[in-house]
Amino acid sequence: MKIKMTEPAQLQYNALLNAALEANKKRQSDSAPKKFSHQEKHFKTVLKTLELMQMNIRHPNLETHKYDEYQNPFDASKPVFEAYVQNNTPGAYRVFWVYGPKNDEITILAITPHP
Repeated sequence: MKIKMTEPAQLQYNALLNAALEANKKRQSDSAPKKFSHQEKHFKTVLKTLELMQMNIRHPNLETHKYDEYQNPFDASKPVFEAYVQNNTPGAYRVFWVYGPKNDEITILAITPHP
C-alpha cells in the first residue's frame, strides 16, 4: 500500500521530526546521558505507525476504526479512519487517513494528538 500525505499532514509530520531532531541534538550535547525526550518518543511512535500502515493497514496494533468527525476529501460518501499511534497516554497521537484517491493508496489527512 502506498502512503501519501496531505499538505497539513506533511507539515505535522515535519514538525514532529524537527522537534525530535532538536531534542536529540540537545540531548547529545549534554555531558550526562539522558533518556529519550518526549519529542523523540512521539516521532518514533508516529514513524512506527506509518510503517505498520504501509505493511498491513489492518495490523491489530493500529486499532483502526472509522472516525465520523472528518469528511473524506476525495469522496464524502466514504469513511475516514483513525489509527492509534499511542494508547492510554495523555495527548495520545492519532493518524487520520482515507483510502485513495487511487486504488493502491491511502492518504494521511492528519497526525495529531487525540482530539
